[in-house]
Amino acid sequence: MPLSAPAPSPDRPGSVTLRILPTSLQIFFCYFAIGMPMAVLPGVVHLRLGFNTVLAGLAVSAQYVATVLSRPHAGKMADTAGARRTVLSGLLACAASGVCLFACGSLGSLPLACLGVMLVSRLILGFGESWLATGSSLWGIARVGPEHMAKVISWSGICSYGGLAVGAPVGVWIERAWGLHGVGLVSVATSVLGLLTAWPLGEVPVVKGEPLAFRQVLGRVAPHGMSLALATTGFGTIASFMVLFYAHNHWSNAAFALTSFGLAFAFARLLFSHSIDRWGGFPVSFVCLFVEAAGLAFLWLAHTPALAFAGAALTGFGFSLVFPALGVEAVNCVTAENRGSALGVFTAFADLSLGVTGPVIGLIVVGLGYAPIFLFAALMAASALGLAWMVSRRGAGERRYELATAD
Repeated sequence: MPLSAPAPSPDRPGSVTLRILPTSLQIFFCYFAIGMPMAVLPGVVHLRLGFNTVLAGLAVSAQYVATVLSRPHAGKMADTAGARRTVLSGLLACAASGVCLFACGSLGSLPLACLGVMLVSRLILGFGESWLATGSSLWGIARVGPEHMAKVISWSGICSYGGLAVGAPVGVWIERAWGLHGVGLVSVATSVLGLLTAWPLGEVPVVKGEPLAFRQVLGRVAPHGMSLALATTGFGTIASFMVLFYAHNHWSNAAFALTSFGLAFAFARLLFSHSIDRWGGFPVSFVCLFVEAAGLAFLWLAHTPALAFAGAALTGFGFSLVFPALGVEAVNCVTAENRGSALGVFTAFADLSLGVTGPVIGLIVVGLGYAPIFLFAALMAASALGLAWMVSRRGAGERRYELATAD
C-alpha cells in the first residue's frame, strides 16, 4: 500500500531537499539507463555494423522522436491521472527498452535486423523518458509546493545528467565485457530498482480546474521552448558525436568527456541552484547560454584530448541552469492545473532538438568533418541567448502594460 505523500510546508531547505530526492531518484535511474547505450550505440552502428554517421546519429536521436510525440500526453497524464502512475509507466517502458537492447546482442551477424530492433528499443525508451521525467518533476513540485519549483527542476537535471555521466562509462565497460546483452540486462535491472523505490511513495492530489487546450499551452510556452531547443543542440552534438570525434582524432577515453560534461553540469546546479530564485530565470539563462557557447567554441578549436575534455566540461557548466531558468518562466505562464502540460510541452522542445540534432550533425560531418559541428552548436547557443533576451523584453513590456491599465 503506497504511503501517503507529505503535505507541502515551509520547512528548512534541507528538509525540502529530502522530500525532493525520492522522486528525483527515479530520474537518475532512467537517465543511467539512457546513458549506457548513448556512449555505446554510435560506435556499434558505425564501426561494428558498418552503417554511416547519419544512421549512427539516428540510433541516438530516434529516442527523442518518441519523446517529442509523447511529451504532451505525459504532461496531461500527470495532470489528470497522477504523477505517480505516470512515473511507474515510464519505468516499465525503460525495462521493455532494455529487453529489446538485450535482444540486439544476438543479432550482430544481421546488421539490418540489429539496427531495426535497436531503433525499437530507442523509441520505447523515448516514451519511458517522457513519462518518467515529466511525472517525477510534477511529483516533486506537488510534494514541496510550487514555491520550490526551481529547486525541483534543478534536482531533476542533476539526477538526469548525473545519470548520464555515470551511465556513459559504465555502459562502455559493460559493452566491452558482455556486449549489448550486458547493457540491456543492466538497463532492465535499473528499471526494476526504480520501480521498487518508487512504489512506496504516495500519490499527490491532482489539482482540479479547467485544463487549457494544447494549442493554448503551446502558444504560451513556445518562445521559451524554442530558446531551449537551440541551446540543447550543444548537448545533442556532444552526446551523439563525442565518441566518434575522439575516434576520428585517435584519442582515447571519449566516455570520460561525456562524464566531464555531466559532472560539471551537476556541480553548477548544486552550486548555483538558488540563483534562479534570487535573480530570476531570464538573467540566469543569459549567463548560462554565454558560457555554453564559449565551451562549444572551445571544443571547435580543441586539438588535444585535454582541451576537448575541458571544452565539454565548460559546455556542461553553462548548459546546467538553462532548462530550470527558462522552465520556471515557461511554467509560470499557466495556472496550477496546467503545470504538467506546460512542463511536458516545454521539455518537448529539448527532445525535438535532440531528435533533429543527430542526423543534421551527421550531415555536417559528412560534408565538413568533425570540428565544425561544435562551431555550429556554438552558433545555436548564441541564437538561444538572443531569443531568450527578446522573450524577456516582451514579457517585461506586457507586465508594464498590465500595470498601466490597472492604474
